[in-house]
Amino acid sequence: MIKHAKLSASGSSRWLKCAGSVGAEAALPKNNNGSSAAQEGTACHELAEIVLERGINCSDMVGKVLIENNAYTVTQEQADSVQVYVDYVRSFSGYHYYEQRVDFSDWIPNGFGTADTIVIDGDTIRVIDLKMGRGVRVDAENNSQGMLYALGAYSDNELLHDLKKVVVTIVQPRLDHIDEWEISVSDLLKWGAWASEQAELTLEPDAPRTPGEDQCRWCAVKATCPALKNYTEKLILCDFDNLDAPNIETLSDEQLREIYKGRKLIEGWLSAVEQHIKERAMSEGFEGFKIVAGRSLRKWADEEQAERELSDLLGDDAFERKLLTPAKAEKTLGKAKAKQITDLIIKPEGAPTLAPESDKRPSIIISSKDFD
Repeated sequence: MIKHAKLSASGSSRWLKCAGSVGAEAALPKNNNGSSAAQEGTACHELAEIVLERGINCSDMVGKVLIENNAYTVTQEQADSVQVYVDYVRSFSGYHYYEQRVDFSDWIPNGFGTADTIVIDGDTIRVIDLKMGRGVRVDAENNSQGMLYALGAYSDNELLHDLKKVVVTIVQPRLDHIDEWEISVSDLLKWGAWASEQAELTLEPDAPRTPGEDQCRWCAVKATCPALKNYTEKLILCDFDNLDAPNIETLSDEQLREIYKGRKLIEGWLSAVEQHIKERAMSEGFEGFKIVAGRSLRKWADEEQAERELSDLLGDDAFERKLLTPAKAEKTLGKAKAKQITDLIIKPEGAPTLAPESDKRPSIIISSKDFD
């Protein structure tokens, strides 16, 4: 396994916008145990590489144990998700490189990473990234990880091909999301020069911390970051010595806009503070708080035994029946038979929700009662 570079491409959305976060995170003790989601993501990337290299389909790997991630047996759901990415990659001609190490150290000190797929086709570099998350949607536009990988791919291939444009693609199958974004090579190189300056800034001992939603989302030190605390205080317009919130009706439209735009950052910071206090309370104690047993629900000690005895006592009433959702029904029926239920399915309008003016969805005129 290739170890992560200090200024990694995957963490670039953080260090490009907050130079001080690099030194702050470096002071933390190392944690070599990845989350279960990260481990599954690694396994699914391995599945994709095997399938693409061998020219098979993901369904051929269901039930098989992956080579490097021997804790993972491929499930049907994983196979279906990864196949979306595989089909997309196979739709392009040209030279294909899978799990390709790319070196962008001409711009970022010791900068390297592993791109999921690089395709060189004529004058075009395609950087295709598989994301298995189902929580946060990742977009291709100005995606710094994809752009750094594109710089590395350009560096490796500029003498062999007359490269003029780059297409960055995010394939996020669990959110039914495939997003493409194009940038010229000349503009990419200009961005690379800016990224190089930002990278140099992270090496300064007093590198500034710059709070923001993107850079703070996954930052390991946000719970104790003084810059984020000050920024949050400013957003919610009150000093923490006085926790009485201001009257909403007295705030200007500009104040309301700024608070609402920063809500995710505020919520994320508060969650990080709670987790930090919880960890301290569990390990060393934290004055004013303690760890207690949370609420739990009763469950069967032995479900198989409970099933047998309840079946004797209640018969069919021991079980609940629930109609399959349209998605599950289509998956169970398969593509051919699923056509028979198309007329039974509708997609109602989503509930009214706030969105920035840059959102591509059309604006709708509604009554305030619709928000109830």
